[in-house]
Order: sequence, then C-alpha cells, then structure tokens
Amino acid sequence: MSTVVDVVSQLLFPESIERLVIPSRSNESRGSIPVDILDSPKEYIFYMDVPGLSKSDIQVTVEDENTLVIRSNGKRKREESEEDGCKYVRLERKPPLKLMRKFKLPPDTCNVSAITAKCENGVLTVVVEKLPPPSKAKTVKVAIS
Repeated sequence: MSTVVDVVSQLLFPESIERLVIPSRSNESRGSIPVDILDSPKEYIFYMDVPGLSKSDIQVTVEDENTLVIRSNGKRKREESEEDGCKYVRLERKPPLKLMRKFKLPPDTCNVSAITAKCENGVLTVVVEKLPPPSKAKTVKVAIS
C-alpha cells in the first residue's frame, strides 16, 4: 500500500529540493559538510561551511549527468617556524576530515554546464542554474466544415 501512495505522490507533486540530498552511508569514513539549500525561481543555491579550507582544497564536480559532488582532501598546512629548535608544544586544531557530499539534481531542470562556485570566509557557495520551464502546449480549436 505504501508504494502506491509513493507513486501517486510522485505523480501529483513535483520533485522537491529535499530529494536532492543523497543520504550518506553510516560506515563511511569521511565527514559530512553541513549544507543549506535555497530553492529560488531561477536557481538552486547550496551554502556549506568549510572552515580552514581554501578554494584549492575543494573540488566541485558533476557525475552521472545530474549528481553534484563536493569533495575536500582534508589537508591543512601547519605554520612552520623559521627558527631552528622551535616546535609545537600543543596541537589542538584538528585538520579537517576528508569531506564529501552528493546531491542528485532534478533531471531536465538544471543547467549542469552553468554551475558556479565560490569560497569566501569559510563558506562555499555553489549555484546551479535552473533551465527555463518547457513551454506549455497550446490547444487550437479547429473548425470542421
């Protein structure tokens, strides 16, 4: 009975943005990037906190034509002292984990060739443009003679 309800709800209601998030596996050794997703009329905007990472540490790709993948290699460089004999006496800041998130983009509604990303002040912003909706078919009444 549940599957019938699921099928009917998919037919009646368009795909929502909540379905974009691909659940992560619990046994995965990678961390998860917290994300906010904004659904605007012209685009989807993903906001992710990535403290301590620069734009060169983050990769944004599209796989399988409609899966947005965001990865980080999880490396942070320690500040090296120029003087000999100097060493750290305490290391509390942990390097970031290897991070990865996948988002299934709605098929036929996203322009995957026009995705942009920027990383400023520890926040990664990824913008996925939406394609214009297909024009509605017009019905023309033809008189029969």
